[in-house]
Amino acid sequence: MIELSGISRIFTMGDQEVRALNRINLRIGPGEYLSVMGPSGSGKSTLLNIIGLLDLPTHGTYRLESRDVTALSEAEQAKVRRERIGFIFQSFHLVPRLTAAENIELPLILEGLPPAERQARVQAALQQIDLSDRAHHRPAELSGGQRQRVAIARATILNPAVLLADEPTGNLDHKTGAEVVALLEKLHHAGTTVIVVTHDRELGGRAHRRIQMRDGEIVGDES
Repeated sequence: MIELSGISRIFTMGDQEVRALNRINLRIGPGEYLSVMGPSGSGKSTLLNIIGLLDLPTHGTYRLESRDVTALSEAEQAKVRRERIGFIFQSFHLVPRLTAAENIELPLILEGLPPAERQARVQAALQQIDLSDRAHHRPAELSGGQRQRVAIARATILNPAVLLADEPTGNLDHKTGAEVVALLEKLHHAGTTVIVVTHDRELGGRAHRRIQMRDGEIVGDES
């Protein structure tokens, strides 16, 4: 599913080079539930950005579903990112002027699906996250947990192969965070590969496989 070979990411700051990732080798099978943990500056978010094709490695090869995605054009990478990868962020990244239903619908519009199919899929997604009664509310009218559930529905509306979550419970209280984690794990049980970057040891410990990072390197990998 995911194969990283010799992945390094080097940033230039003034006359100095900062090696955010240092020769990472990592294989993730389909349907895995994996957490990536480590202190700030360990490289975990950089790793997530590369897996999500939001950033490119300085060196190395990244294969997704047996395809070398590092060799694709920007347009081809954007298509893979849109169709095969879902993103969930700590700050939700919903469009403020759109309703919950319209936010969820956005990827379907970009994909060119007809209106009738879009409406049916959005309604099914709203039912799955238990927010049918909040479909026409804008993000400012939703709680943090409701906004994150909308973000999850939007991220998974195209049935991506892999779901990437960067501190998905970071802005939520414990009870609401637990509800969001339950939804992520429900998606995992349905067959989605889920990768969670987190500082939260309790959340990270729930994953079936746990990666520890330090100074741009993987220093632990346990099931």
